[in-house]
Amino acid sequence: MARGLLGTVSTSQGPSQEQLRLLQSLLDYLWDRPDLNIHTLSPISSFELALTITDQSTRRVFHNLQMMLELSRHPQTEEQLRLGEVYSESLGVTSDALQVTRDYLHSGVRKAAEDANRIFYKFLPLRSEPELAGLDLSSIDNGHELAKRIESFSDLPEMSLGWALVYYYKRFGFPVPGSQLCELNSLYVAHDMTHVISGISITPAGEIALSAFQLAMGPNQINESALLASLITHEAGFVSVNPTLRPDDASLDNSSAAHLLSSEMARGSCCNGDFSLVDHFQLAHLPLSRVRKQFNVLPPKNSDDGHHFLWS
Repeated sequence: MARGLLGTVSTSQGPSQEQLRLLQSLLDYLWDRPDLNIHTLSPISSFELALTITDQSTRRVFHNLQMMLELSRHPQTEEQLRLGEVYSESLGVTSDALQVTRDYLHSGVRKAAEDANRIFYKFLPLRSEPELAGLDLSSIDNGHELAKRIESFSDLPEMSLGWALVYYYKRFGFPVPGSQLCELNSLYVAHDMTHVISGISITPAGEIALSAFQLAMGPNQINESALLASLITHEAGFVSVNPTLRPDDASLDNSSAAHLLSSEMARGSCCNGDFSLVDHFQLAHLPLSRVRKQFNVLPPKNSDDGHHFLWS
């Protein structure tokens, strides 16, 4: 896996420092192989990789990690995007992320942005809070009933899931979904509940790590779309699927962020169910610790690293 991933970023200029750092972090924290040094490994070709990795589910894991690494090159190059195509075609794997990078390569940033937004809205109902999915919260709820319902969670016992959600909005200064009419309110509730249960903060690196956590606990197209949205908004920088956010360049370009992403993928893979897609309103009254135990959400190794909250 590591040698194949190294091959996907071995352009004529070689892998970038950020890509090498991310690869090493995968070895260290996701696969628990700190004895392997990415600088001493030799890349393998797409042909060799296809002969070595034949299981389709493993190929898809590889592909998702490949796309993450591909979007972590700055500045992006045509050679990198073409190399990614070659490896994906050899494995017989395609994805929405691959479609966006192909659009970027062959048709330019405008087409890539259009496709990214199409993918985002395609999966929006599936990523939304189940009770709210399909509701047009940009034109209804003038009485702010959703906001009132969420704010009422402050009356629940301290450190219950609902109480923790209200704490999350107060701590990070976000408006409570429903206090303003917005078509993304249904997504925000589910997304914010996922932040609370995982205990991952809202830093740019934390947003990418949260989506990687989700993909590890539920490897499906819904969570792939979540990771794609995070990567192109907070890492690739060429487009944002959320017009209220300005893309940041290279959110993963430091050892702390690389460590965080790989560690959160490892934590996500330990979960026994995907809590990002459940009915969170039905769990709001339960102690947060009980919800975490129910889904086997393990504590981070360092809860005081600035990327976590509600673990002490």
